Amino acid sequence: MDYDAMDGLEEVGPRVTVREAATGHVDFTLGNVDLAFANSLRRTMLAEIPTMAIDLVEVEANTSVLADEFIAHRLGLIPLNSKQIEDVLYSRDCECDQYCENCSITLTLHARCTGDEIMKVYARDLVVAEPRPNEWVGLPVITDALGLGSVICKLRKGQELRMKCVAKKGIAKEHAKWAPTSAVAFEYDPHNKLKHLDYWYEEDPIKEWPPSKNATWEDPPSTTLPFAYDASPSKFYFEVDSIGNLEPDAVVQQGIKVMQQKLAAVIRDLEGSADASGIANGGDANGVSGGDGLGFGGPGFGGTDAAHTGQDGFGAEGFATPFLTGQGGNGSVWGGGATPYGATPYGQQNGWSAS
Repeated sequence: MDYDAMDGLEEVGPRVTVREAATGHVDFTLGNVDLAFANSLRRTMLAEIPTMAIDLVEVEANTSVLADEFIAHRLGLIPLNSKQIEDVLYSRDCECDQYCENCSITLTLHARCTGDEIMKVYARDLVVAEPRPNEWVGLPVITDALGLGSVICKLRKGQELRMKCVAKKGIAKEHAKWAPTSAVAFEYDPHNKLKHLDYWYEEDPIKEWPPSKNATWEDPPSTTLPFAYDASPSKFYFEVDSIGNLEPDAVVQQGIKVMQQKLAAVIRDLEGSADASGIANGGDANGVSGGDGLGFGGPGFGGTDAAHTGQDGFGAEGFATPFLTGQGGNGSVWGGGATPYGATPYGQQNGWSAS
């Protein structure tokens, strides 16, 4: 495709330019979006992408110098492959009591030192048990040249370590062990043309605050044009470093997918609440007329409240609140006599009474 021929076309929708891509790192720019969207994507990639991590550890034997809790914590921080994690259910969505093959992966660890030299136990010693959802998910991530992985502990002669580990699906918002990234760099307006930053300096801000490498992708600020108070950023620079459980491009794609799912859930809930409060109960779409299930009794929130009718000018329809309709002005939307609990918190039926 001739990309030069597209320069004159109007840009519609987000535009992504990949500047660098490696096994565990991706550098890209995101354009034609606002700051809220770009920052939401950053936060989603950091904390809301599902991955696999060891969550339960059953200790059968541990004669090492490290406590059970210490080793369990180290096991939880070992990255596990999370490719096609959609095949694994969340434990909260599964029908089992604690864990099963549909919502977890079981790994076993058995190491015993029989020699005089100190023996190191590595992540490679974790064995994934069958069955499992697919051939990738749950495998320890090993990226070193020797294929050993992270060190779990060290054993001397006669010491033994035998454990059963259960890996579950989760997000980093619950615990950092489910984080898919080690860092997500985020920058916009490298020349500070929008004045969102107020640099502290002693003599020369240009020398003391040199521009980043992203400054070469934008034109420097003009000294002749007036400052645009209504200007907003439209180009954002990202650098994503993966810890190995997901490829960096998959982290970005999963981040966008999670955002779509969250927005779809909000739209569904808004549409469902509108239908439940209005249309389903004989009112209009906004639930402001007729019986709407919220206690709004008469037309225009009207009602007959003995506490206000004909005494203070609020007796006309449309002035009584939905919580003053009922028996003597103390009815509630839950059908109680005075409050949702049947009386006031102090035990008085009418709110205030002389002692």
